[in-house]
Amino acid sequence: MDSRQVKTPMYMLYCVLVACIGSFCNGWTIGCSNLPGQVTHACNSGDQHIANPALPDCLPMSTSLWGFAVASFCVGGLVGGVSGGAIQTRYGRKNTIIYNTAGWIVGGLLIGLSYNVTMFIIGRILCGISCGLGSLTTPTYVGETSSIRSRGAMGALNQFLIVIGILLSSVVGLPTSYVPYWRINFAIVGIPAVLQAVLMPTCVESPRWLLSNNRLEEARHALQKLRGEDVSIENEFYEILEGHFGSVGAQKALRQLKLPTSFGNGGMINENEKEQIDNNNNNNNNSIIHEPQTTTDEKTNVNETLEQHSDDVVAVAQEKITHSDDSSDIKSSEIETIVIEAPEGVVPQEHQLDAGLHKQMNIIKIFTDPLIRRIAFVVLTHHAIQQLSGMNAVMYYSTTIFKSAFNEEMSKYMAIATTAVNFVVTMAAVLFMDRMGRRPLLMMAEAGACLFSVLLVIGYAYNVPALLVVSVFMYVASFAIGIGPIPWLITSELTPTYASSSVGAVATGVNWAMNFLIGQIFPVIFEAISGYSFVIFAAVCFFAFWFTFFMLPESKNRSIENIVRGFEHKHHQPVDNSETKTIS
Repeated sequence: MDSRQVKTPMYMLYCVLVACIGSFCNGWTIGCSNLPGQVTHACNSGDQHIANPALPDCLPMSTSLWGFAVASFCVGGLVGGVSGGAIQTRYGRKNTIIYNTAGWIVGGLLIGLSYNVTMFIIGRILCGISCGLGSLTTPTYVGETSSIRSRGAMGALNQFLIVIGILLSSVVGLPTSYVPYWRINFAIVGIPAVLQAVLMPTCVESPRWLLSNNRLEEARHALQKLRGEDVSIENEFYEILEGHFGSVGAQKALRQLKLPTSFGNGGMINENEKEQIDNNNNNNNNSIIHEPQTTTDEKTNVNETLEQHSDDVVAVAQEKITHSDDSSDIKSSEIETIVIEAPEGVVPQEHQLDAGLHKQMNIIKIFTDPLIRRIAFVVLTHHAIQQLSGMNAVMYYSTTIFKSAFNEEMSKYMAIATTAVNFVVTMAAVLFMDRMGRRPLLMMAEAGACLFSVLLVIGYAYNVPALLVVSVFMYVASFAIGIGPIPWLITSELTPTYASSSVGAVATGVNWAMNFLIGQIFPVIFEAISGYSFVIFAAVCFFAFWFTFFMLPESKNRSIENIVRGFEHKHHQPVDNSETKTIS
């Protein structure tokens, strides 16, 4: 069976779930301060040591200081996200995920044992750094290891585990919203982090990262393990090679690995792909897709081919031709053998894979390269939209909404119900991501968020509590089905390996920066214009709908390399998934 047709191999699913434990930690860090917040910074006994002689009952803070202490993890997230690109490029996706657990473990312990406000804030920042770095590395690892037909669902698992973390932290927050149990609620995040640090070494490294470091055999072995031992990976592996090295370089890589280098089965290549291969070969001035036999009249081509090498190589080649027993049947493969046997110190051109290798791009280069700049523009805009659409503001305002319709105790349970809606609909996103596709789900989500933001304004203007409550639930559902998971998913889907770390780092930085911005300015806007502030979010979602419609290509059932080629053709070339090229 072709690996491009497999859905969810068990080992691949295991690796994705282990990687997404970090997403759970991210969600826990986000949600753990909600319910125990009041008792953490404003308990009746203040900083007295009544419940525990070693630690104060709570950490007294003003409202503004508490707001900064809670939001400080966003500062850590910004630092972790922006610096994460260089880290995961150097150390690999797998090792970065392992190292990243340290922030949650140490940060959780610091908060749980915090003796003063400074320890609390440092702990939040450390947890935030792990949240930021994990926000980049986990989607990258998941996108690069998932099969083509399940990449959407696997990518949505990232957001799903975040939501589970938020939900469970809220549930645990009910019994721990008392002195001194609030410390346990903040420290629990270290437990899943330790679990991830133990389990992640049993997972393979991203095949694409291994390939980008010229570790070809390891990359092939990792891909085989991810897809299953009884699955044929040759076609998928070739497509990954071609996306990184180009057609010529991919063929050379296959020769190094002693794998078949010809397309077989009667030429199962659609016309668009064949034209692309021919163009690539012409651009490299060296077509090596076919290796036809040469006749006696073509023997002079041997010397022409060898002129680009040293005189020593030419001498070796000429000697072999002179002593050939069958000089009328010299094949191009024999020319390669001649070059490979060149004297020590001469690097054969057939082994010079780096000549066509895409070098890793830094943050500056992604904005100067025309192709990557287009991709980055789409990715960064969707990350900004995710935060500017107002999800955090709606969650903040929901407390006020629920108090207008219910008593304070019931409002707590309604807040948990809101998170439960987020959980259920995100689960639906996992199920439908590879069925409906990214574009329809995202456009439906943006349209829904726009509509229900407007209804929030109407409910506020005419004082209709029921409409306000329904609008909150439906807005959260709209966010969860698309705006929440898809920006993280498309970051790894649209970006080639050589630019994924830098694009992902900037995207993560934009996301956390917008998160922090909304957290700081929304209360000011809300205080000035109250519920009418949601008109702003409705306008953002209206813009987002049309931006997605015109700018975002569908990536369902397409390889990363195929999607990138679509950007090269400015999305105008249709992709025919019914025909695929096959290596025999």
